[in-house]
Amino acid sequence: MPTRYDCDRDALAELLAGEPRYRVDQVWDGLHRQLAAPSELTTLPKALRARLEDELPPALTPVAESRDRRGTTVKWLYALPDGARVETVLMHYRDRSTVCVSSQAGCAMGCGFCATGQAGFERHLTTGEIVEQVVRAARRARDDGRRLGNVVFMGMGEPLANLDRVWAAVERIHHDLGVSARRITISTVGLVPGIRRLAAAGLPVNLAVSLHAANDALRDELVPINRRYPLSVLMSACADHLRATGRRLSFEWALIDGTNDRASDARELAELARGLPLPAHVNLIPLNPTPGFGTPGSPPARVERFHGWLRDLGVNATVRRNRGVEIDAACGQLAARVPAPGRRPVEVSARAR
Repeated sequence: MPTRYDCDRDALAELLAGEPRYRVDQVWDGLHRQLAAPSELTTLPKALRARLEDELPPALTPVAESRDRRGTTVKWLYALPDGARVETVLMHYRDRSTVCVSSQAGCAMGCGFCATGQAGFERHLTTGEIVEQVVRAARRARDDGRRLGNVVFMGMGEPLANLDRVWAAVERIHHDLGVSARRITISTVGLVPGIRRLAAAGLPVNLAVSLHAANDALRDELVPINRRYPLSVLMSACADHLRATGRRLSFEWALIDGTNDRASDARELAELARGLPLPAHVNLIPLNPTPGFGTPGSPPARVERFHGWLRDLGVNATVRRNRGVEIDAACGQLAARVPAPGRRPVEVSARAR
């Protein structure tokens, strides 16, 4: 039985065989534009609503919901039909709302400073499981009087390792949920074949490369996939992507105390960022604490010093404000665990179901 958002238009038409042809558009629009469950589609006969609820079940079962103290960051822990678990994070900013979605249950990339990488890989998510995360976040944003404007593939998993399903989800998010391609960002630790495929794709989404080190020796240690695709190969793919799309790349840099926050690291990073046809923007992220990595993130003074070095070297860089650290919802912290005591778990409300 297909789950709700794994049912494409053709499958939906087959499911609705015998109904008037316009029912397909009604149901499709209801699921994607209205963000509604079949039971809420009052334009449909009651019996059909009941049948669709039974034959198109949701893929995501809420397990826990957590909010930060200000209520601007919400994290959901979901169970999937086979028992795998993933997390999704909705962040409200003054001028926008962004959802951070997962593309895999776990991750096989093995980055030791990332909680998801520490947990290991379980499986790829389906297109419908990815889309449903966005639908649920968009609905919560609407309930909060906001509009979901940005989607970032920066949750659990390596998106380019699941690119067929991720790209099908991107097309659905763009065409059917109405999120501009320029407000969709796909993050990668550096899977070069996937970057080259993205360069040839039809939608101008943003590419973010989780760099974290600008020499091969350190990057081999921090980001093991670098042993397969070293920096020279990765930078060549990034340059080709930029030339093909015209879209500026961003480099993500998790600042680790005494590891990649030195003046030499800033110089190496600046050389890579400025070496692209259009210099990359650098997002600096003080490393968030995770149970399996003992080295702390750079303290605020070192973060600012590193930022200043980059600025002096002519690099456009931003220190990203950590969101949701107290609920383990910040970058690198997603681990699909039930919130620990003191992390402000919130009972899952009926509207989240």
